[in-house]
Amino acid sequence: MSDFVQSLRLWFAPGRIREEGETPDYRFSLANERTFLAWIRTALALIGGGFAVDQFLPDLRWGVRAGLAIALIGTGALCAVRAVNHWVRCELAMRRGEDLPVSRFPSLLAVVVAVVSVAMLVIVVREGV
Repeated sequence: MSDFVQSLRLWFAPGRIREEGETPDYRFSLANERTFLAWIRTALALIGGGFAVDQFLPDLRWGVRAGLAIALIGTGALCAVRAVNHWVRCELAMRRGEDLPVSRFPSLLAVVVAVVSVAMLVIVVREGV
């Protein structure tokens, strides 16, 4: 079974993580959980921003408004899914005594947020919203 499928199964049965390796110092597990919660807050902010664009900018053309809203909401959903995946991967690495996994996701998220922000800035300046 692929690593991704095994990781996906652990999303819904985190008790199985205890079967791997040794229990890490609880402070590291709690730090991992705080990081997870920070990613979830980021996801909620992105989703809320997408709904705000859709609801509070009615003067924008529908396609522009929908595009920005979908980009923000989609990025928020992706961020939420990535949060749980990263939590599981880090917890397993700590239990196995391995290096923590690296990810390009923070860079990708930053680029997407920057692109959407610049697009919104251009729209606000051009449309005078």
